[in-house]
Amino acid sequence: MLSYLKKWNTLRNQILVVFLFVMVIVLSLVSMITLKQVSLLIRKNAENQIKQTAIEASGRIDSLFEQLNTATKFVMTNQEVQRLFERIHGGEKVTFPELQRLKSVVNNIQANSEGIYSVELYTEDLKQVFPLDSSMKMFQRLNVKWIYEADRAKGRLVWIGEDPRNPQFYLAIRRITLMERHFANGGYLLVRIYKPYFAITEVNTGQYVLVSDPEGKVIFSNNSSLTDVSSLNQRSATVINQTEYMVTKQSSNKGFTVFILTPVSALTKGVNSIRFGIIFAGIIGMLVYFLCSLLLSTIITRPIVQLTKTMRLANERLLTVDPKMVTVNEIRELNSTYNQLVRETNHLIKMVYQKEIVRSQSELKALQAQINPHFLYNTLESLRWSLEEKGEEELADVVVSMSELFRYTISRNVNDDWVTLKEEFRHIENYMDIIKFRFGDRIKWHLSLPEEWENVKIPKLLIQPLVENAVVHGSENRTAPCTITVAVKPVSDRHLEIMVEDDGVGMDEERLEAVKQAMHTGEAKGKGMALYNVKKRLQLYYKKETSDGITIESRKNKGTKVTLRIPVNGGER
Repeated sequence: MLSYLKKWNTLRNQILVVFLFVMVIVLSLVSMITLKQVSLLIRKNAENQIKQTAIEASGRIDSLFEQLNTATKFVMTNQEVQRLFERIHGGEKVTFPELQRLKSVVNNIQANSEGIYSVELYTEDLKQVFPLDSSMKMFQRLNVKWIYEADRAKGRLVWIGEDPRNPQFYLAIRRITLMERHFANGGYLLVRIYKPYFAITEVNTGQYVLVSDPEGKVIFSNNSSLTDVSSLNQRSATVINQTEYMVTKQSSNKGFTVFILTPVSALTKGVNSIRFGIIFAGIIGMLVYFLCSLLLSTIITRPIVQLTKTMRLANERLLTVDPKMVTVNEIRELNSTYNQLVRETNHLIKMVYQKEIVRSQSELKALQAQINPHFLYNTLESLRWSLEEKGEEELADVVVSMSELFRYTISRNVNDDWVTLKEEFRHIENYMDIIKFRFGDRIKWHLSLPEEWENVKIPKLLIQPLVENAVVHGSENRTAPCTITVAVKPVSDRHLEIMVEDDGVGMDEERLEAVKQAMHTGEAKGKGMALYNVKKRLQLYYKKETSDGITIESRKNKGTKVTLRIPVNGGER
């Protein structure tokens, strides 16, 4: 059994099994996804079609209601009707022949308007004017709330619903407004409508259609058992006689609602035949793929077996012959890859060797760099003592400041990127001593650092570029003294503000905007470039802990103020 399995445990068979396994998975996934997508597409198209039917049905309901509205408006605005109700509104008596003329107007509307069974006219005090054979009061005819609804509608047609005296009809009411009396209330028009007027017949077999009025009462249903839409308003599906139906709801502009109930089975009709076609195509595809995989695995493994035999001969230290496999590009690529690997390996060895030499040279230069600063410091120290011996105290102080400035700037400590505010302020003071030697009384300064903030850590040389900006740009083309103020103050428990301010020449609005733009983009030289570098260092060292970062204010001939906002606990190191 083991020998039989070993015989079949070959590269060709493994490739064949893997190919078939992958093909089965791919075909299964593709079949399931395709079937699902096709089913969803069929259902979606059916739902869209049903939705369109519901929209058309609701539009038809609106159109029918608008026909009623137009017909009743024609009665209300008729000259005879207006003239008669104006006289009644004015307290005049109307003769019987005048009332009889209303009959021709109403009959003309009924003859040309589909769905209207009768029209009744009432005065503003609810007495019946037409038909002539009745003296009924309107409040005896219907609920008084509909009279209030008609008054609130101000002449628009108001739907009432089923006629309480005859369930074969629906009622609608509108107030008669007198156009010549500033649209005063002249009376009321009550219209009775045939129930089949709102029937909808354009539906497929098996579908149920319901139409509800603005009050939520069913005014049409092609299924006598469906007379309640309260449950359908909250559902997208329902079950009737053990059959699941999808509920499509569409409201009209007039307040009517159309419900179409479609069997779910009708939405997925034809999916079974698609499923059978996909399965059959999958079986045929697997058979074709098996034959192709068998041929391909044989073509791939045959030259590999031959190459293996050649490598065994080389392992036995025998003269090997490189077989020519013109038709198999993969094996030639294998040989080429091996040769390339050898070349890359030699190249890497050479690169490692060169890197070792460069590293040794770098270490030597680093050692020299450690020596050079000490040489500079010793030279400056010797110069200082020489000046003091000659009585040049002022120059000796400048040399001391320069020595400390160089030591602070080019020293190399473990945590050299971060210093305390006290150390930075000491560096600024040395810098200003040197500047004073150059500018004399033209430059004055004031440094303010509260003792409790002296040990707060900040990036090294963060403030000095701003002070240099203030010196160079604040005093340019100016003979009067320029005072530079550097101060630190807290703005919250977690943040400090470092302010560098001068009372020099300042900037106008145009120059200030250019500097701000350069500070954000780094596309200019001068003050904006120094501010840009400081801003980038703030972003680098403090990450997202500084939302404001750096701000600048300036007024022409008034001076410039630059403010840094930093966290007390320092940034990421």
